[in-house]
Amino acid sequence: MPDSEQNTPPASAADKPMPKRYGIGLNVALQVLLALALFAGVNRLNYYHYWRWDLSASQDYTLSPATRKYLDALSRDVQIYIVFARDSKVYGEVQSLLEEYNLYGRQRIKVRSIDPVHDIERAEQLKADTGLSLAQNGVLIRCGVNKRFITEEELVVREKGTSTNKQIIEFRGEDAISSALISVVEGRVRRFYYVVGKGSRSGLGQSDSYNAAIDLGRQQNFEVIQVNLSEVAHIPTDADGLLILGARYDFSEREIVMLNNYWQSKRAGIFIMLDPGGETARLNAFLTANGLHPRGDRVLMAESTSTGPKKEFTVLGEFVKEVPFIRHLSSSAITLAGQSESLEIIPENISLKEQSISVKPLILAAPRYWGEKQFLEELPVADEEDTLPPIYVAASIERGALADETQRADSSRMVVVSNSTLLDKQTMLAVSRDFAAAGLNWLMNRENFIGIPAKSKHAYRIQLTGKQHELIFWITSITLPGIVLGFGFMVWASRRAA
Repeated sequence: MPDSEQNTPPASAADKPMPKRYGIGLNVALQVLLALALFAGVNRLNYYHYWRWDLSASQDYTLSPATRKYLDALSRDVQIYIVFARDSKVYGEVQSLLEEYNLYGRQRIKVRSIDPVHDIERAEQLKADTGLSLAQNGVLIRCGVNKRFITEEELVVREKGTSTNKQIIEFRGEDAISSALISVVEGRVRRFYYVVGKGSRSGLGQSDSYNAAIDLGRQQNFEVIQVNLSEVAHIPTDADGLLILGARYDFSEREIVMLNNYWQSKRAGIFIMLDPGGETARLNAFLTANGLHPRGDRVLMAESTSTGPKKEFTVLGEFVKEVPFIRHLSSSAITLAGQSESLEIIPENISLKEQSISVKPLILAAPRYWGEKQFLEELPVADEEDTLPPIYVAASIERGALADETQRADSSRMVVVSNSTLLDKQTMLAVSRDFAAAGLNWLMNRENFIGIPAKSKHAYRIQLTGKQHELIFWITSITLPGIVLGFGFMVWASRRAA
């Protein structure tokens, strides 16, 4: 190689030709466009494909599988208006819940929020459109010409007592809203007939059961109409169900024929609450003919204590896990106040087989209870004439039951509870109401809509000692601000040194 070439110094970066200005601009523009395209693509993927987690302790923001299944099959557009003042204690939960409905509604559900205190113009327009007064907080659901307004009190369960400021112990928003949604979409309200004229324990007792049935109907989309069987020729043909709650006087032979004709029809639903002290031999015989025999005893627990004999009629029971329509209650216990009698499930015989009658227990009394014949004694003792555990105090009867679930819509169904206080205002618990609602939905062939749980509300209080208060003060008011101030001083000092 020639010396001239060996001694030629390498070209410096400054000696290299500079790229043209438009080339640099084009390169930068392409990078910006690619970055924007990447950003838009990632956001689009994030919009359609994402995961959501409900980290609340009681899954407050998770819809039940029943509601999600119904929303997925929704075929009509629905408008939902949150008509709430912002200072309501349940406004945030109602809004979060309805956002879930909007999410799972597949564009069929549109949710709007109106504060009647501040959005006066929109509230007045909604009043004019619907004809409702909207005088209280609530949720309005509209589908075509059908509408349903759910008040705030229908969305919650408050603690018992006479206080004017009763605390909220359960949030029943999903239950109430989903039931109302069915109501406006179906456009037809189911109808239950409440049998009167059979003398409940007292006028108050009958009023409690009747009012409880009306409240259940309002939430589960059915109406309750009174009927006196002595004044009609047959059970009304538009009946979706019959309510016999706490009958104390027996049915006449004519009325039993009417009841049996209704039960033998293609579709029948009967909800019965027995009064153990009632004289209802014909009604009991009707139940016995269908595989369930009321024994006429009293379910109780008795023992001798240091303070004397103890006899307890209030029954603590548990739900049978094998029955689908109460499976969501299997982890709960139920208390039946007043008196209950034990129910005997008659073994399957030829007559029951011919009618395809299936009888299943629903509520099992705790092992310490038995069915006592001599229940008036001060300290009764279980003997051979009494009924020993297992003791059943509620059961279901299904006539025409088939193994194929798709063919069971035409079966006749009955729920029997051997206690007349299940729905009494003073003793009814939330689980009692849930059981009754599940039973009534089962009678109406609404298995897919059974099991929407209430969300319990918990209040937590932390007790702190004086030293703990002092420690919190030093950490929040002195230590943490001091650490931040120290870091700031260090940054300032390092910049000064540079």
